[in-house]
Amino acid sequence: MSAATLQAPQNNIAHSIAQDMDAVNTVIRTRLHSEVSLVNQIAEYIISAGGKRIRPVLVLLVANAYNYKGTAHHELAAVVEFIHTATLLHDDVVDESSMRRGRQTANALFGNAASVLVGDFLYSRSFQMMVGLNNMRVMQILSDATNVIAEGEVLQLLNMHDPDVSQDSYLKVIRSKTAKLFEAAAELGALISGANDTQIAAAGEYGRSLGTAFQLIDDVLDYAGDAAEIGKNVGDDLREGKPTLPLIWLMENGTPEQRELVRNCIEQGDEQHFDAILAAVTSSGALDYTRREAETAARRAADAVAGLPESIYKDSLLQLCKFAVDRNH
Repeated sequence: MSAATLQAPQNNIAHSIAQDMDAVNTVIRTRLHSEVSLVNQIAEYIISAGGKRIRPVLVLLVANAYNYKGTAHHELAAVVEFIHTATLLHDDVVDESSMRRGRQTANALFGNAASVLVGDFLYSRSFQMMVGLNNMRVMQILSDATNVIAEGEVLQLLNMHDPDVSQDSYLKVIRSKTAKLFEAAAELGALISGANDTQIAAAGEYGRSLGTAFQLIDDVLDYAGDAAEIGKNVGDDLREGKPTLPLIWLMENGTPEQRELVRNCIEQGDEQHFDAILAAVTSSGALDYTRREAETAARRAADAVAGLPESIYKDSLLQLCKFAVDRNH
C-alpha cells in the first residue's frame, strides 16, 4: 500500500505499516492459490483492483498500537480482506452492478455464477486460515461478524424499493453490513496483542464508528461524487432502489413534492430523475445532514482510541477518522 492508496493529505498511515502491508500482500497472494484456474483468475482480478484496504489496515494499526510483535496480524489482515472481497463479489451480483473501483465488476466480466462461487471460495479459504491460528476467540469474532454481515445483506434486500424505511432501520443495516467487519478487524488487532476486554471493546467501538462514517460518506458520494474518483457509477443507489440516509432524511423533512419524487424513484429504481433527486437532496440539506452524521460517528471513533499510548499508530488511527469524512472517493 502506498501513500497514494489512502490519499489523505500529510498522512503517515501508509508509511507506518508499509512493511506489514507488504507481508499481508504476500499472504494474500499465497493463500489465493487454487488448483482451479478460474478461481485464480477471478480472485486475482478482484484483489488486484486494489481499493483502500481499510479493514486489513485496522488489524495492523491496532495490533501495532498495542505493541504486538508476532506475525499473526498479517494472517488476520488477509482473512479480513478475503471476507470483504467475498462480500463484494456477492454484493455486485445481488445489485447487478457493472462497475467497481473504476473497472468492470467480476460478475460483468465473468458472469454471476462464477462470481458467487469464487466468493464462496474466498469465504471458505478465510475460515481455513483462521482455524490455522488455533485461537477460539478469533474464530468467534470472525464467525459472528460474517453471520451479522449476511443478515445485513438480507435486511438491505428487504429494504430495497421501500420508501418507508426509517433512519433507525437503515442505520441497523449499516452497522450489520458495513461497520461489523471494521469492528471485527479492530477487535482482532487488540485481541492478538493481549489487550484486556475493555481495550478490545474500545477497539471494536472505534471500528464500528469508523465503518459507519465511511458508509455515510459513501451515501453522500453516490449523489455528490465523481464516477472517475469513486470508481463506480454515480446514482447506483437510486437505480437499485436503495433508501440511503439522504433520501430517508428528505422523505422525513422535504416538501410534499420532494417526498413524492423520492417515493416514486425508490419504488421504481428510477435513475432517470437523478438530476431532480440530486437537486432536492442538495438544496434541502439532506447531504449536509448525512455528512454531519458521518462526522459525529468519526468523532466517536476518535474518542474510543483516545486512551491509547501515544505512537505513530495511534496518530494513524486518528487520521483515518479525518480521512473517512474528508475523502472524495
